[in-house]
Amino acid sequence: MSFDEEWSAARATAAAGVTMRLNQVPADPGGGGGGGDLELNQDHIGAIGSEAYKLHTRLQTDGKHADTATAEAAGALTKEGFASGAALLKVNSAWESQVKTLVAACANISNGLNYSLASHAKDEQQLQADFTASAIDKLLK
Repeated sequence: MSFDEEWSAARATAAAGVTMRLNQVPADPGGGGGGGDLELNQDHIGAIGSEAYKLHTRLQTDGKHADTATAEAAGALTKEGFASGAALLKVNSAWESQVKTLVAACANISNGLNYSLASHAKDEQQLQADFTASAIDKLLK
């Protein structure tokens, strides 16, 4: 089975699982609330962003720890006439590309969550100011 086929099957299984879970949620007889509301827990979001940043930092160094040894091994194999030297360089290049992709993804997650927290805090301040101004207006009238 190719990667694309396996990936498609995994996505289909995951999508079916989500659908089944959603179809099995009992209706709320009260007609509201019930924990289904989206909540923003700044501590949890901050912790996830922090972990993404830590992973980003570690991947930048740990993802490259075998680079020099791999290049040396590939050079030695190529020098001795083994075709596996070129193949090893190709694998190393693919590895470096994937590590860069993961580093960028972790940075996007961390930065996105930090932005979301800051944006949410700003929106909360604006709402509080609007409600306060509205209450003052009512009292003055």
